[in-house]
Amino acid sequence: MRLASYNIQYGKGKDGRFDLERICAALEGADIIALQEVERHWPRSGDQDQPAEIARLLGERLYWVYGPGLDMDAGSGPPGQRRRQFGNMVLSRWPIVSSRHHLLPKMGLVHQYSLQRSMIEAVIAPPGAPALRVHSLHLSHVGDGDRSPQVERLLQVHREAPLEGGAWCGRHAEEAWTLGQAPPPMPAAAVYMGDFNITPDSPLYTRLTGPLSSDFGRMSHAGGLTDAFVAAGGSEHEAADWTCDSCEPPRPLRRLDYCFVSTELAPRVRRAWIDQAAQGSDHQPIWTVFEF
Repeated sequence: MRLASYNIQYGKGKDGRFDLERICAALEGADIIALQEVERHWPRSGDQDQPAEIARLLGERLYWVYGPGLDMDAGSGPPGQRRRQFGNMVLSRWPIVSSRHHLLPKMGLVHQYSLQRSMIEAVIAPPGAPALRVHSLHLSHVGDGDRSPQVERLLQVHREAPLEGGAWCGRHAEEAWTLGQAPPPMPAAAVYMGDFNITPDSPLYTRLTGPLSSDFGRMSHAGGLTDAFVAAGGSEHEAADWTCDSCEPPRPLRRLDYCFVSTELAPRVRRAWIDQAAQGSDHQPIWTVFEF
């Protein structure tokens, strides 16, 4: 099973050109895809409905859900029908059994630009593999002070989702509510992919993966999370996927995008890498391969 995550910067490539086709070409062969910075009805990207366009370009062979963090009136069109949105997307080769959209905590900042961040969850049940919760998320770009409560919310979702049950659970006397079907799953096994805007030396990386032992490495705990790149044999600081030559001052290559997996999935990780050839965004796609 091949998973890919890509912050697409609303289709704007390293050359400044907007091109969703090359974004989708870089994701060819993925079974499950997490995208960030996907938008609808922004003038800068040609007023596109990018989730629908991405689904079309991928041949409509994938199921998908989209969750905007920022959701505002687009300023034209019939009331309630045109929204200016910016958020995250999950696409899957297999049906998405259920989905939830989690808004993340936000600080009301005065001097720095701050926008609503979110995490879209998709429950997927691939044939021959356990059901998974797959999440696409994008944490704040401002600083760890803003990101810390967002990480705590992620960890809360991770802990509590299995206890909350599926999109519906229990019993109902009227079959119209259940359609004669069993309750959908809400599995403990989970994957969190996206632009975390943290580096491995951040305390938030430690909060997600466990404290570091000088003798034994990361002290992962049952029910916690593991960095899939490390589970595949890489080192925490080896991979880098984002840089900004146009920023003032220019920012060096650093690691901001991750695939974190629940600890029970870590032994299933076989490979993880970064596609350094992709040119469609200021980030690079990250890939993870599982074997079930």
